[in-house]
Amino acid sequence: MKNKVLYIAAVFAALSLFIYSCETFTKIADAGAQIAGATGLIDQNTADAISQSARAIGSAVEEITPEQEYYIGRAVAANILSNPSYKLYNGNPALTNYLNLICTAITINSPRPDVYNGYKVAILDSQEINAFATSGGHIFVTRGLISAARSEDALASVIAHEIAHIQLQHSIKAIKSSRITQAILVTSTSAAGVAAGMDVNQLTDVFNESVGEIVQTMVNSGYSQTQEFEADNTAMSLMASAGYNPSSLIDMLRVLNTVQTSSSGFGKTHPTPAQRISNAEKSSGNYRAVNTVSQRQTRFDSAVR
Repeated sequence: MKNKVLYIAAVFAALSLFIYSCETFTKIADAGAQIAGATGLIDQNTADAISQSARAIGSAVEEITPEQEYYIGRAVAANILSNPSYKLYNGNPALTNYLNLICTAITINSPRPDVYNGYKVAILDSQEINAFATSGGHIFVTRGLISAARSEDALASVIAHEIAHIQLQHSIKAIKSSRITQAILVTSTSAAGVAAGMDVNQLTDVFNESVGEIVQTMVNSGYSQTQEFEADNTAMSLMASAGYNPSSLIDMLRVLNTVQTSSSGFGKTHPTPAQRISNAEKSSGNYRAVNTVSQRQTRFDSAVR
């Protein structure tokens, strides 16, 4: 019994070092569990459970392909659209097309001009001031946010911010981090689960279900402040490359500062507009573009108003 406890303790201690070499840890833990099971230090069910979880940790850090990135993002998009508050708005196809033209102008001049199934912008029939982007290239902008914009460049700043999240792979990084966390959680409870009568398949189900919950977490809690600031800085760079005025992001944030609340929309999942303005003002000088906002005002008014 003492040897069994020591073995399991050693496995859990090794978990704290898994970031150093996940592949190495997986091989060691898997082999160690099977040897321990064969020699009687732990029962075979426990050995199998630890091996299963060790392999889960290994697979959690495998590189996600563009195709996988798309399908993960599509699942997130489906989750957003399943919310009764976020139904697609199809009442103005010309406006949807206009937003997609802005998106294309930004992405075609960006470091990552294409994703697995392309970038697509859709409008959500909500007066909430909000926008979402998934790793699959789906960008959702609410009618409330569109109404708050005063120029095409301001609207472009919102779309560029969401494109930045996609190109910086913020959602994928959050998913990979959570997958690893859940793998550790299941691994740390493997022995307890077997002792309670759970088999390996049940433990695997717990792992898979926990991964599925990530989608909801991403939409509700938002990204870190650092990632939001990074997305704003990248958005200004993308705007400059496309010929939009980078400082229009600051103009849009000033509008948001007067109309949004902290309990919903951008206010719920983003740093305050004041914080974002402060960050953007520090960086805006790095992104230069000729100010041609007025040349686009007529078509903006026609499309939006």
